[in-house]
Amino acid sequence: MKYRNTIEYTVYGRYALFTDPITKTGGEKFSYPIPTYQALVGITESIYWKPTFHWVIDDVRIMNQIKMQQQGMRPIHYQNDKNDLSIYTYLKDVEYQVRAHFEWNENREDLAQDRNENKHWDIAKRSLAKGGRRDIFLGTRECQGYVEPVVFGTGASEYDNMSMSFGVMVHGLTYPDQAYNEETKDHLSARLWNPVMENGIIHFIRPEECTMTRVIDERHQKKFVIGENISIEGDE
Repeated sequence: MKYRNTIEYTVYGRYALFTDPITKTGGEKFSYPIPTYQALVGITESIYWKPTFHWVIDDVRIMNQIKMQQQGMRPIHYQNDKNDLSIYTYLKDVEYQVRAHFEWNENREDLAQDRNENKHWDIAKRSLAKGGRRDIFLGTRECQGYVEPVVFGTGASEYDNMSMSFGVMVHGLTYPDQAYNEETKDHLSARLWNPVMENGIIHFIRPEECTMTRVIDERHQKKFVIGENISIEGDE
């Protein structure tokens, strides 16, 4: 299903690191083979975002062959200010087509008067045409990305005639202002799911459709006061 306020774009870069959190406990980072829902939300928010709405990622299309590359890194040691030695495993030469739409944040009744669909949709499309409002990162800051408008489904994908499952992966995080039930209200929660690629396309389930969830911590959403710490006029 394609929504009226949909944007479609391609995002690409030399490297990407969509970190599998299981590998971080040992001080090293290993990328998932595909971007997570949360990573694509972050990329889309870098194009354009306001707390009035939240982006919903509908589909991602894997354009290039999935290739990994390891690099030796010297991060700061946890216990002191000396350097440690770690191996990070990156995705190499990535490109994805993304389809997303926005929905009003029902937890933000304080911003209800900013719910102007045409305004935000037009700004999002203009921002996309200019490469986004903020720097684009492919999972982590050292992986610079670039975005351009595209018609989703055009061009050839390396996986047009292939299907595969990727096992259990992180879907994303649910922040307090994105709560969809009592369990996620005033909490930070993690979501897991089992993505399946069909003909190069992964269709994301919605956050509330994830059946594997876990509460991480108690959090409270930030309060906004129009005219004081947020503006709804201009938006340019």
